[in-house]
Amino acid sequence: MLGRLPYRFQIPFGLVLAVVVSALLVSAVAAQISARSVRQEILSTVRQSMVLLSAQARPLLASEDTWRAFTLLRDTAALLPGAESGQTRGAILDAKGRFLAGSDPSRLATGEQALGLQTGARVTPSAQDIRGHVELPDQAGDLTLIEPIQSEDGEVLGFVYVEVDAPVFAPDWVAVAQPALIGAMLAAALLIPTGWWLGERMGRPIARIADCIARIGNTSAAQLQAEVPEAKDPELNRIGNAVRRLLSELEVRQAAEQRALSAERLAAVGRITAAVAHEINNPLAGLLTAAQTLRIHGASEEARLRSIDLIDRGLKQIQTMTAALLPQARVEDRALQPGDVSDVITLVQPEASRLGVHLTHEVEIASAFRVPSAVVRQVLLNLLLNAIKAAGSGGLAHAAVHADAHTVKVTVSNSGSQLTPDALEARLAAEGGNDPRGFGLWICREIANRFSGHFGLLHSPAAATELCFCIPNMEANEQVTPTR
Repeated sequence: MLGRLPYRFQIPFGLVLAVVVSALLVSAVAAQISARSVRQEILSTVRQSMVLLSAQARPLLASEDTWRAFTLLRDTAALLPGAESGQTRGAILDAKGRFLAGSDPSRLATGEQALGLQTGARVTPSAQDIRGHVELPDQAGDLTLIEPIQSEDGEVLGFVYVEVDAPVFAPDWVAVAQPALIGAMLAAALLIPTGWWLGERMGRPIARIADCIARIGNTSAAQLQAEVPEAKDPELNRIGNAVRRLLSELEVRQAAEQRALSAERLAAVGRITAAVAHEINNPLAGLLTAAQTLRIHGASEEARLRSIDLIDRGLKQIQTMTAALLPQARVEDRALQPGDVSDVITLVQPEASRLGVHLTHEVEIASAFRVPSAVVRQVLLNLLLNAIKAAGSGGLAHAAVHADAHTVKVTVSNSGSQLTPDALEARLAAEGGNDPRGFGLWICREIANRFSGHFGLLHSPAAATELCFCIPNMEANEQVTPTR
């Protein structure tokens, strides 16, 4: 959770956390040391008190003066740690290990045996076995101390007997923890503002670098490169240098992308320009033929009217053709008529005659045409000119136009070399716009896509190659009624 915070929060909180953990560890170690020191101090006090009792109890044991022994114990035991709470008790035993007097008569009753007994899992030694100072700890932490009282000739007159309960040895945790807690609070009060200042100072260049990285793509790389801060810290300096190199490479890449985009735009303009020139040149050849017919047969009223009508429709086709090349353009044109197919045949007939190609056509109308005449004339013209060239001298080319209530279908076949699907795709790609042979077919496919139609190869056993152009037989503003 701390790692999600900014540096100005992480550093002071981290320092305070480190101080608190250190204070806890120091307190724990100090408590252990204190516990050992307290135990040693208590034992030292008890041993000294037992030596004092041993010296003063000799004459009392000789006279077996229980009352004076009790008075001595009461006065001396009060000096023992834990005596005021009843957790430390003292007694004087006779030579047989029986209580002569005890500081707590209810627990250390006079006359009862104290040595050579088994209490729980602990067994006290007998009076005959004790020749020196004895300490008997048990599992609960309680401690029993026995000191023999000897005469001047070394005879054991009795014993000083002391019981110390385990709580007496427990350290005062409040007293131990209080200095550590005060130190931790003082350190936190000092480190929080200091850490905040350090966090702000360290985080400022990092924040500026992060801001520069976040603005990549919205601000120029040169401006961001100038805004990356210089840092004295070696690690931050490495990060800043890496960001500068990244921005420098990004600037170079953006320049290259801009040049590539400009080149792509120029190529697109060149492709459209070549396509427009290609599509205009096709009907111009027929118009020139019509003009030649007028000069030769202009005296004939029928030939004159037919040629003028052909020229008029051809010029209108050129007028609408540039708009038809653009997929987003709306072409306002009259519906296709059977005479338009005858006009296209008339336009391409001189080219077929020149190349020695036998040209035939058929028109089958099951429903009225409801498609723009310009686009279908353009498609049919392109397909026929490609078919005539592909058929070659002495070849055959055939065009068929079929219309029903739903579809207008234009198919053009030729007897030349077979066109494979891969070769058709290569023609449509037109080598990136550098191969003019692909423009006519490419435009046919673009028009088919624009009108939600289809353009491609058909498998025909009677012809080497048969291309099919198919679009819905509806006006642009008609809506298709869904079938239920």
